Amino acid sequence: MIEQTRVPHTGGAQGSQPVSEAQQAVEERLVQNVLRSFENCEDPRLKQLMQSLVKHLHAFIRDVRLTEDEWNKAIEFLTAVGHITDDRRQEFILLSDVFGASMQTINVNNEAYGDATEATVFGPFFVEDAPEIANGGDIAGGAPGQPCWVEGTVTDTDGNPVPGARIEVWEADEDGFYDVQYTDDRVSGRAHLFSDEHGNYRFWGLTPTPYPIPHDGPVGKMLDAVGRSPMRASHLHFMVTKPGLRTLVTHIFVRGDELLKYDTVFGVKESLIKDFVQQPAGTPTPDGRDLGDSTWARTRFDIVLAPAAA
Repeated sequence: MIEQTRVPHTGGAQGSQPVSEAQQAVEERLVQNVLRSFENCEDPRLKQLMQSLVKHLHAFIRDVRLTEDEWNKAIEFLTAVGHITDDRRQEFILLSDVFGASMQTINVNNEAYGDATEATVFGPFFVEDAPEIANGGDIAGGAPGQPCWVEGTVTDTDGNPVPGARIEVWEADEDGFYDVQYTDDRVSGRAHLFSDEHGNYRFWGLTPTPYPIPHDGPVGKMLDAVGRSPMRASHLHFMVTKPGLRTLVTHIFVRGDELLKYDTVFGVKESLIKDFVQQPAGTPTPDGRDLGDSTWARTRFDIVLAPAAA
């Protein structure tokens, strides 16, 4: 037997009059009819997902007493999200991000395990087949920004080094754009490398800077309408994979960034905030690279991977 839904019935769209028992009965019958329509689904997980979605969606409609005009505007909004999405821009991921749905899904699927590094949002700008660099190489690819030396180790939760872990890294340039946001097919600010036989890795990147998520589309208009900023806290993306260990998708953030508390996709976790230590011009670099009269920064990010089954 399908469980009866329970939602508050406090009034109309503007909180006017209570909903009568007769009207509540009409609405509840519809909910139960829709739930029953999935009873013959042979996939138990799909059935659970669809029936739960129906319950929550109808509960929302009934709770806020959604108007037909509001429903039409929502359909128009989702249609616009679909129209602007292509192979270079994923507006639906952006929408999921700004509602915190991406971050909550990550929380649910990456339960804490020992001292394993925490996960955070994937974001819409990952690209497959980024170029490979050697340890100590440069991911910038000519992108503008302050050089930044990034180093660390990859270990498991028992403290054992993880050699040969694939480390994907990507970031925006100092102007706040990823390479895929340009129209000239450049590849910059992204690469992959592998931890060495001791689990160590190192590379040159750019010191992360704040930037807005793409806000020239429907998601940006929605944020503007509700008085929210499109800005993301300064960060550098990582995805670390190794057979037998849980894939880690995460960022590191710059300590002291004023946007850490206001990241528009809710991706900041305290454990991922790192010191990016500024180095005066002329300071010797770890690998002897000559940066001339440029300042640079350095940071350390030690990565701990949970077991695959965790």
